[in-house]
Amino acid sequence: MSENFVAPGQQRYLRACMVCSIVMTSQRFRDEGCPNCEEFLHLAGSADQIDSCTSQVFEGLISLANPAKSWVAKWQRLDGYVKGVYATKVSGQLPDDVRATIEEEYRVRYIPYVLVLPSSPSPPWIGSADFAFYRRDGSANEAE
Repeated sequence: MSENFVAPGQQRYLRACMVCSIVMTSQRFRDEGCPNCEEFLHLAGSADQIDSCTSQVFEGLISLANPAKSWVAKWQRLDGYVKGVYATKVSGQLPDDVRATIEEEYRVRYIPYVLVLPSSPSPPWIGSADFAFYRRDGSANEAE
């Protein structure tokens, strides 16, 4: 059986890394950490770190068998990552202290691949939502 296989009924335990967007079960993040970001996220063995740096809310899946040769990997800026399953959109917000550590100590430019939801829902009479959608290239647009 493949190491990426998720048994029926186990999909509710899937999470996506907020830095690289790889999708794995929470147990696999706990056992192995993030294969792309473990150096600075330190997810292995830390349930708190997994809860704060991964999200259960994500959309779209991309399966990469050969990231170095895949045009989809280049288009989604995943070509430097390991093979696996990646989300196209991840909801959540990386904690400020983790973000600062990534940028200052590891010199990794963090570009949010996530949709940041407002902390409280807007009343229906306000109209459009007051949050930005962040694209992989770092540009922000109003909610779509």
